[in-house]
Amino acid sequence: MREFKKLLKFMEGYRLIYLFGIISIIISQILTTVTPLILSTTFDNIIREESIKSSIIQRTVNIFGGRDILREKLWIIGILLLSVTIVRGIFLYLKNTLSSKAAEGTTKKMRDKLYDHIQRLPYDYHVKSETGELIQKCTSDVDTIKRFIAIQLMEIVGSVFMIALVISIMFSMNIKLTFASVLILPITFSFALIFFKKVKKDFTASDEAEARMTTTLQENLTGVRVVKAFSRQKFEVDKFDERNFDYQKLTYKLIKNLSIYWGISDFLSMTQVGFVAVVGSYLSYKGELSLGVFVAFVSYINMLVWPVRQMGRTLTDMGKAFVSLNRVEEILETPIELLEENNSRPDIKGNIEFENVCFQYEEDKPVLSDLSFSVNTGQTIALIGPTGSGKSSLVHLLPRLYEYNKGSIKFDGVELNTIDKSWIRKNVGLVLQEPFLYAKTIKDNIKLAYPGMTDEKVYEAAKIASIHEDINSFELGYETLVGERGVSLSGGQKQRMAIARTIINNSPIVVFDDSLSAVDTETDISIRKALNTRKNKATTIIISHRISTVSEADMILVIDRGKIIQRGTHDSLINEEGLYKRVYTIQNSLDDEAIDA
Repeated sequence: MREFKKLLKFMEGYRLIYLFGIISIIISQILTTVTPLILSTTFDNIIREESIKSSIIQRTVNIFGGRDILREKLWIIGILLLSVTIVRGIFLYLKNTLSSKAAEGTTKKMRDKLYDHIQRLPYDYHVKSETGELIQKCTSDVDTIKRFIAIQLMEIVGSVFMIALVISIMFSMNIKLTFASVLILPITFSFALIFFKKVKKDFTASDEAEARMTTTLQENLTGVRVVKAFSRQKFEVDKFDERNFDYQKLTYKLIKNLSIYWGISDFLSMTQVGFVAVVGSYLSYKGELSLGVFVAFVSYINMLVWPVRQMGRTLTDMGKAFVSLNRVEEILETPIELLEENNSRPDIKGNIEFENVCFQYEEDKPVLSDLSFSVNTGQTIALIGPTGSGKSSLVHLLPRLYEYNKGSIKFDGVELNTIDKSWIRKNVGLVLQEPFLYAKTIKDNIKLAYPGMTDEKVYEAAKIASIHEDINSFELGYETLVGERGVSLSGGQKQRMAIARTIINNSPIVVFDDSLSAVDTETDISIRKALNTRKNKATTIIISHRISTVSEADMILVIDRGKIIQRGTHDSLINEEGLYKRVYTIQNSLDDEAIDA
């Protein structure tokens, strides 16, 4: 019941359309049961002239001129049957159209809501979540819900109504034969329900095998350059063949089990029909059953058998749909990130002050401990230290991607956690370690966050990032499509485009999270020189493992295990025993060896 309430909530705006769809299928089911009644009346009351007991049937016969006229003009019965079939077809068309419209509209709204909600989820959620699972929830799970609304829920309503209507009509016609007609139906329904509960794991296994095969294909297409570079085509073909074979094997197993089910259910259904035929023949022989009623029962038993056979699978599919609905709800129930919770937008010039700052992702597992330092407007500060020491975690606190647990971070004297996140992120430009480019033109990628930015600003940012000349060397220049994830560009070009995309906003604070590592030393120097000489020089924070990159910083912080173990300028630190000097010595010796070679 809780799941139906959730579903009705999503169907807001389409409930009336769906209700008309339900009314349409009910009318079509009523018309389906009318055909055997017409045949029964024709055999018993028109041709054989038995007395008509039902006043409704009597009035209907009188409308068409009475029994004598109908007996002489049986074609009228044929036209009536054809008319009923046509009207039934119209209502079936309405049912399909209305249910599909409601299902498509509901799932479109659901997808829009999911996408909008995912955009608003905190950074930490996306770090911990698997992209593939999110995509599956937004596509496969939503499609499962759509099928349930458009087809399976309608089948449940239609089947329940049909079973109730047919059994009530059969009871009104002959009680003995009705009991004979429904004798095996509970067995058929129980078998269907139990079977589809058991085979559910086969459905899941087949779906998972298909997902593995798709993932293998996606990885191969995404990393096709690596595959070719290392001549791994045969290995990849064999790997895909293995995944494909698993999918084939599990799907064949599923199909074989379904074949067994339909075979047994066909046997049970035909047994039921045969049993009705035997009992009906006996009752007819005894004079307790007319030919018309017998013909009607044979039709009605077929109307009963199919919905009962399908009900087991439909209920199982309903369970799968409810699982998908709950998976979708898991995303929508995750609290969103409030970007403007305080309505605080102070003037940020670039002064930063850390005072005893502590941060941890998990309880009792500190990542940063008692960090204290300050940076003045326009200064450059560099962070260096071993992998996992907490450098990236530190800079992720600045745009409030994460919240610090203790201590204080102030921007120009204002506590960071009191400033709106949307405002902070407009004033803190963050160039990440792994640049991501969209399958758009170079110009569109650089203008991504600010589509209205002038071309002159784009060119200026590209020059600062030392990518302008590279772009002009392309045939289409700034209108060049970079391909999915920037596949047509080198690592250094992608990184420089990401830098241009960040600095185009002219943010007062710019953070390079090891983002200069993909460019050569000469380009690295060029970018830093351009940043230092531009107007309104930003406060710059650089993370790097390269001594040459951090050597010109106003202050260098050496971080290890979440603590600042050294601080000072390059000249002071190379004369001080510690981690910085050791790294400097090692890198110098490697450079000397490279020159000698």
